[in-house]
This record gives sequence, structure tokens and C-alpha cells, in this order.
Amino acid sequence: MEIMQSFIGKLVELEISGRGHPVKGTLVDIGNDILVVRNATQFLYIPLVHLQYISLNPNPDEVDEEVAESPFENGSDISYRKILMNARGMFIELFITGNQTIHGYLTSIMNDYFVFNSPVFRTVFISMNHLKYLIPYHPNVTPYALKQEKFPLNPNPIPLARTFDQQLKKLEGEFVVIDLGENPNKIGQLKSVQNNMLELVTSNGESVFMHFDHVKTVHVP
Repeated sequence: MEIMQSFIGKLVELEISGRGHPVKGTLVDIGNDILVVRNATQFLYIPLVHLQYISLNPNPDEVDEEVAESPFENGSDISYRKILMNARGMFIELFITGNQTIHGYLTSIMNDYFVFNSPVFRTVFISMNHLKYLIPYHPNVTPYALKQEKFPLNPNPIPLARTFDQQLKKLEGEFVVIDLGENPNKIGQLKSVQNNMLELVTSNGESVFMHFDHVKTVHVP
């Protein structure tokens, strides 16, 4: 991504899809499909598809640059999939949808989605197309300061398909929560997945339909 190489090492401000306020920090690295921003305590890995804009920070004094060390080994040709591979088994924070982030462990990476284990949501299937940013934590940090026995990383009991649409197909007939339940119309029985459309039966027994491309996350509560 030669077009933005001149920003590497400089303080930047950028806007990410779905986030209400800009991200500020030092641009550390950039690849063909992901960039890395460091602030005083964290590294944010941001897929480029969700970058609305990036510019030099007009108020560099607002950014505190002191402590953070890279949680991953540095290497050439950084990529979105390589970052996911590096993050597997680590405690991470994800921003996907709505006004909340989710915390837990990335356990499996498939063709176009990955599996996330959260103390709050348990097993979550997340479309790679909708991850806005990933923040890895250091090894001595655990979700909500829970001890390992309080949050064991049990294998996912649901067989995994190679693609996100095939995985949703496996959940037909199950009670599911879509997009972390941000909308009550996205909670119900997954009746069918066909021709890129999902039929969901909501609490009042009526069906709602949504296009597969707009499904960000799915989990079985």
C-alpha cells in the first residue's frame, strides 16, 4: 500500500465504519488489506475495507505515546488473515457492530468467518467481512480478570463448515442471536437459509427476512 507509506511512524486520525468517534495514534504498519495503529496502551488492527478516512492528526498533543509493545512478531507483508492466525488463542477485543466491543478468544479460522469464544456470548460465528478492528491483549490479561477455570476454552460442540453461509445452514431450526442482539428482529428461530436470504421467526411468531451479506455475527445463546 505505497499510497500511504508516508504516514507510517506519524500520528494519524482515522474514522472506522460504525464507530462514533475517530481513532488516534501512530500508524505502525500497513498492508494490502489491513493497517495497524498504536496508542499508549494498545495496537488496533483495522481491515482497510472499513477505513472511512485517514489523515495526519491535527492535534498531536492529544495522543499519549509511551508504553505499548507489539503483541505479534513483526514481519513483512502483513495481512488480515495473518493477523487472525497470530491472534488465535490470545485474549482479544473485537469491534463488529453497534456500540459495544466483545472480549474473548479467537479459536478457529475458516474461509470467510472465524469462531470466537466469549464469556458473555459463548461461541460466536463472525463474518470476516464485518470485523471493524481487533485489539490483542498481553498474555497475563484475562477477560474480566476471570481465572481459567471460570472460563475454560472448551471445543465448540457445533461442527464447523468451511464458509459462513454453510455454517448458518447448519444452524437451521436453532434459536439464534444475530449481530449480538442489537435489534429484537434479529433474535429468534433460524427457519431457513436459502438463496442468500435468511428467514428468522421472531418472538411474536412472525417471519422476518434478511440478506446474508448483512449478517455480521451469529451465536446460539
